[in-house]
Amino acid sequence: MEENIAYAVLNEIKNRKTDGRLIVAIDGRCASGKTTLAKRLKELIDCTIFSMDDFFLREEQRTEERLKTPGGNVDYERFLREILLPLKNNAETLNYSKYNCKTGRLLKAPTKECGDILIVEGSYSCHPKLASFYGLKIFLSVSKEEQLRRIKDRNSESEAERFKEKWIPLEELYFDAYKIQEHCDLCFKTD
Repeated sequence: MEENIAYAVLNEIKNRKTDGRLIVAIDGRCASGKTTLAKRLKELIDCTIFSMDDFFLREEQRTEERLKTPGGNVDYERFLREILLPLKNNAETLNYSKYNCKTGRLLKAPTKECGDILIVEGSYSCHPKLASFYGLKIFLSVSKEEQLRRIKDRNSESEAERFKEKWIPLEELYFDAYKIQEHCDLCFKTD
């Protein structure tokens, strides 16, 4: 992750931060650096990070109809109920469940303290059902070639193929259907 991206985001956070809370969403293509940016921001400022990976659909929720819906492979209803609505009501701590992809089960997450700056990172974080809760929306993009290289570097060959054949097309459907990049405040290419 280029330092200039992290500092550009940090400056925008400082510009938008008022007396209340600021919730920042980092959406974008898989392997574009969403998690890396969130971690770098945590090194620079006091913030709490929530990952959309913890809110992917459980197996029993993955119906054909749901997966055909743009952005439907994330449990945005549960994210809204367990994270965003409590934050809107000034919750100081949050107790929620994380979806574990390896076990296919929801696991209780440790209680999170919620400060004044909260970062939601991951694909589908700017879903239209969630977008109105954010004071800053960021979109990260990466070229197809670099995206596939990064995915292959961090996954097995079969997992990388699954990204290419299933997850990337679902993300692109979501980005196109809801014009996610166009509705974000800041956009960066991370090649």
